[in-house]
Amino acid sequence: MQAISEENTANQTLLEIALDAAHAGARVIRDATAQREKIVWETKGRSDFVSEVDKASERVIAEVIQRRLPAATLLGEELSPDAIAGKGLVVIADPLDGTTNFLHGYPEYSVSIAIARDSELCAGVVLNVARSEEFAASRGGGAFLDGKPIHVSNLRDPGRALIGTGFPFKTIEKLPEYLDQFNLVMRGTAGIRRAGSAALDLSNVACGRFDAFWELVLAPWDVAAGVIMVQEAGGIVTDLDGNPPSLTAGSFVAGNPAMHAWLLQTVRRANLSNGKN
Repeated sequence: MQAISEENTANQTLLEIALDAAHAGARVIRDATAQREKIVWETKGRSDFVSEVDKASERVIAEVIQRRLPAATLLGEELSPDAIAGKGLVVIADPLDGTTNFLHGYPEYSVSIAIARDSELCAGVVLNVARSEEFAASRGGGAFLDGKPIHVSNLRDPGRALIGTGFPFKTIEKLPEYLDQFNLVMRGTAGIRRAGSAALDLSNVACGRFDAFWELVLAPWDVAAGVIMVQEAGGIVTDLDGNPPSLTAGSFVAGNPAMHAWLLQTVRRANLSNGKN
């Protein structure tokens, strides 16, 4: 029991550091909001943009981490995308998840920070910057929205379920596979939503706004904080084969236990019907 308590205390400390870094990044984004029309965009790939705001948020996040966790490795799309979430402490950060939304003034973008120890997620924070919502979770400590405990939904009927998703916009060759999945999921549920920030999508699963979520191509910084959020809120996250999620790029399926099982079976059935494993 003492060992568990010490571990929970250590995870809580990591959560406090993640919160500190995430709020620093969020302040940069809020300060830039009034000048959004003057922001310079850079194109990284098809429909994939980065702005000076991403980079400024990245810098302040890195400063906080380097000050409070100097031995940690930083892993992130703008920070150090080639780092590996392996041994020791690794901070997995997206300084602005939903850049395209932010640049258009669509209020669905976030700062997402997770901290892992020896490849196990210990803490995660997702800040919905536009709505000023704070999602936070630590391993063994539960998940919270603005300080109040959250839990995945109890819904078991797919016909009443609201499902979150993300389009494979960076890997357009996967679009036919995704549309087959979309077709089956849409036919079996109350609706599908695509908001544009996987970190927020997973957080919305954790608090019960979505009953489940899936996406074919996501990077670790897209999902790490959201994964521990769902897990600590009583939900399940796997890859498309039903394996536990890893801190690498790939597909992700999340939901409350009943809806995760249904969604995983449904998207796999779509693949099998088209000769995909």
